Parts: sequence; structure tokens; C-alpha cells
Amino acid sequence: MRATLRARPALVVVDAQEGFDDPSWGPTNNPACDENIARLVTAWSEHGLPLVYVRHDSAMPGSPLHPSRPGNRLRPYLRATPDLLVTKQVNSSFHGTPDLHAWLSAAGTTGIVVCGITTNHCCETTARVGGNLGYDVLFAVDATRTFDRTGPDGTRLSADELVRATATNLHGEFAEVVTTDALLEALAGTSSGTRGASAGQE
Repeated sequence: MRATLRARPALVVVDAQEGFDDPSWGPTNNPACDENIARLVTAWSEHGLPLVYVRHDSAMPGSPLHPSRPGNRLRPYLRATPDLLVTKQVNSSFHGTPDLHAWLSAAGTTGIVVCGITTNHCCETTARVGGNLGYDVLFAVDATRTFDRTGPDGTRLSADELVRATATNLHGEFAEVVTTDALLEALAGTSSGTRGASAGQE
């Protein structure tokens, strides 16, 4: 899997919040998610690239993500100061405050890298909307995770199955699905004077 970084993409960290550790969400996947998000945040910060945190402020008082609950807090590894903090109450990071699209446009940023929680909800929706708005979207699939869910017909899909479905839905249509390692290798390539070149793992 390869990744191509064009210009100076913003890293959009979606809903990396303490509340997703609440057992009420059910079985989750990808224990490496937090480590991979942290690696991306560190790299983006060290390279002086745009860094955006998105926080879901649930309107439901019982939600672990409600602003009155401890789970609303961002995860502790998000120590780097972001260039922008977006708060939202819906799935899309482009439908929050401040306006992410307006901020990216004003900065001349034409690409985003999406990571965070959950894969098939706020991360996938952010990637879809970003693609529709014309951004060059990279979806760091192994820097996301989700939870098992039951469909309307009663069929239970595992978190891993839902991640594969998201990757299939997005790739080549709304985004380029990549890995954390591929992104970091591509970023290292830009630092060594090969900006725009492809790098990654087969």
C-alpha cells in the first residue's frame, strides 16, 4: 500500500475522545489505533503541517461524549497544540464550529488526512464530504477503529468487517485508503526533497 502526499495536507483527527473507552459501545477492534493516531500527530507537528482536532459534543445527556461527561475529553496523547479545534454534534467534521472547509480554503489547503474514531461513522462521513468538496483525501484506515453493530435484518457485523466495508466504499471514490506507515514514509520522502513522490509499503 502506497501513499502520495500532495502539497501540505492537514491531518484531521476525528473524535479521539476518552468516551469511546466506555463499555456501552460494545466490542471494538484495532488496538493499534491510538498508537497510530499519536504517530501521525507527532509527525505532522514535527513537520509543521496543519493539524486539526475534531471533538464530538453530543447533544444527548446520557452519551459518554456529552460535554458534561469526562468522556468528552480528547485522548491524552493529543498533546500537540492543533492549528484548529472543531466541535460538532453530527457525523461530518465539515459541519461543525468553526467551519473546517472555510478554514482550509483560507489557508490554501487542498488535501486532508483523516484518522480517528469511529471508522464507519464520523471518519467515513468526513472523508466522503471532503471528497465531495474537492479535497484530496487520504484515509489512514489503521489509525481508526469502530465497534460491532447489528444491521436492520438482525445480522451482526464485526468491527473488522465494518472497517473493510468502509475501506471498500471510500477507496477510489471519495478517498485513497492508506496505512500509517505509508503516510509516514511518504512524509519522510517530502523531507528529503522528494515532495509529491510516492512512498510506502507493498
